[in-house]
Amino acid sequence: METTKNRYFIELAYKGTNFHGWQVQENAITVQEVLNKALSIVLREDIETLGCGRTDTGVHATDFFAHFDTISTIKITGSDKRKQEIDHDRLVRSVNSLIGYDIAVKRFLAVKPEAHARFDATARSYEYHLYFEKDPFQLEFGYLVKNNLNVHAMNEAAKVMMTYTDFSCFSKSNTQTFTNNCKISRAEWVNVGDKLVFYITADRFLRNMVRAIVGTLLDVGRGAITFEEVHKILESKNRSEAGTSVPASGLFLTKIEYPETIFLVRG
Repeated sequence: METTKNRYFIELAYKGTNFHGWQVQENAITVQEVLNKALSIVLREDIETLGCGRTDTGVHATDFFAHFDTISTIKITGSDKRKQEIDHDRLVRSVNSLIGYDIAVKRFLAVKPEAHARFDATARSYEYHLYFEKDPFQLEFGYLVKNNLNVHAMNEAAKVMMTYTDFSCFSKSNTQTFTNNCKISRAEWVNVGDKLVFYITADRFLRNMVRAIVGTLLDVGRGAITFEEVHKILESKNRSEAGTSVPASGLFLTKIEYPETIFLVRG
């Protein structure tokens, strides 16, 4: 007889500098691999997580979700006390003790059996950080720009992008996606202290999309192209027409949104 399994979301954050992205790869260390091993040790069964998306080498995440199935029941506030088996806080501490300092597990959330960390996400938000003076403490968390930028023009160009849905020109080629359509709900540059931060939110993103968008907007800011030319780039649907992708170090996945209906208990 098949054992009934419970599904949980795990919320975590990670510094991407020392990882080859989220997704398991051969001959390269990834966040997913480290997390799978730790969960399997603590829960004493083979655990395979499935992430809300995939981040590239060097990209950071201040908020990331994955789901997994387990025969164990995690004790979460408000759950059925008769089924409580594993203390939530102890589980968090145990997993964190095995995954090193570049990853931090925040919490586990009980969800419905069909809940999916990737497909149920309704919105994703990223930030891209620029800094303008040489700073060894920013090297792994931003992109040094030495040019003077026209931020107003960059924001006007960002507004142009929000009027489109096909972002083929900002996607890596040969990706396994059925559509290159995305709906952007926010795209703007904001001065934050001594940094310039690009905020972007959409229902979904294509591979390399944010870094390609930022590279194109920087071309606008430097005066290499006008924000009107952004129309032509988008309509070309050709990656070679858009700007160069900026380094991964400045990119952060910051928020994933889900409908409340998929959760059984909010911890």
